[in-house]
Amino acid sequence: MASESTQQAAGTARERLLGTAARLFCRYGINAIGVDMVVQEANTAKATLYKTFGSKEGLVAAVLEREGAAWRDWFVGGLLSGEAAPAERLARIFPLLGAWFASDHFYGCPFINALGEHDKQEARYRDIALRHKRAVLDAIEQLAREAGAGDAAGIAHQLGLLIDGAIVAAMVTDDPGPAAVAGSMAAAILAPLGGAAAPGAFPEKGVSPIQ
Repeated sequence: MASESTQQAAGTARERLLGTAARLFCRYGINAIGVDMVVQEANTAKATLYKTFGSKEGLVAAVLEREGAAWRDWFVGGLLSGEAAPAERLARIFPLLGAWFASDHFYGCPFINALGEHDKQEARYRDIALRHKRAVLDAIEQLAREAGAGDAAGIAHQLGLLIDGAIVAAMVTDDPGPAAVAGSMAAAILAPLGGAAAPGAFPEKGVSPIQ
């Protein structure tokens, strides 16, 4: 059995590799970054990377799982924080995204970026992306149901399409403005539920769920 110090060191190396790979992959792209760069930046041996993740593909999958969980914690946490009616929580979607788009660490959606860089028949990354998307839509659908929507699933999918479109547009234009445009469209969808209209202005700099 490994000693406690050995286990802690392994855990630390794993976190360094994940954090470093996430930062490099999101900023520069997965195909632009090799394992040599990751281990150098993480101050870790290449053997540790392969022992921990098996391959670069295994590292990419682990990064996507990690970043997806962090993003969902931030996003759903923002929707549910404090006191608000369900429809008002739904109206927070695009102001939250606007703050993310304005942050120094916004490089688009890691899942969209990863799928865009790889074989479109690559099932491993697509499955991770779909699990992430399903979890996000489930949270939105639940709020829509609590707000009294007759077709909560339909509203979740409409808002999901607006979310995806806004993320891509903000990444391509390097401008948080698409969040305001999508927010105004979302307000029309949410109007029957009594939700407050999403504001049209967002801060120049915001917090990022992905560091």
